[in-house]
Amino acid sequence: MRCDHTVDAEVESLFQRVNREQGRLDLLVNNVWGGYEHYDVGGFSAPFWKLPLRHWHGMFEAGLRAHFVASRFAAPLMLPQRNGLIINTIAWDRDLYLGNLFYDVAKAAISRMAYGMSIELRDYNIAALALAPGFIRTERVMAFLAADPKIMEKSGRVVTVGDLAQEYGFTDIDGRQIPAFRIN
Repeated sequence: MRCDHTVDAEVESLFQRVNREQGRLDLLVNNVWGGYEHYDVGGFSAPFWKLPLRHWHGMFEAGLRAHFVASRFAAPLMLPQRNGLIINTIAWDRDLYLGNLFYDVAKAAISRMAYGMSIELRDYNIAALALAPGFIRTERVMAFLAADPKIMEKSGRVVTVGDLAQEYGFTDIDGRQIPAFRIN
């Protein structure tokens, strides 16, 4: 289904459709992002006073707010079964600066939002967390997260795909275990 995550009515319609067709929701992966449109790649790490203000709007509307709106419509579909998982993908490396103030603040806010959601959803056995994939594929890790009987212990935290791969015993196709993404 086509959905512009900056248009609340379209997001609401998406989740209404999920409710009609499935009657429930077990897993939400918030991976939508914006703010890169018409972005000068070379200027990504420019000082904040030189960054176009439209980039702030894009990252917060099509990034942070889009994650919130999807979660807001998804949570009521998880509440009746008192079980679920909300994953918010982020860029993160041990709280190191991400090289662009707008991007850094937006990603940190998503992490904090996941933490707050985890507190409000805990009594419903619904976990919410921020997942930092780094530069690796994440589908298998997300599947294992959804089936992890100890998921509530991770709720509210930032977890990295590399660390989860080690915890779950995943290896790359060549048998290597790829470490968690690190900036430095």
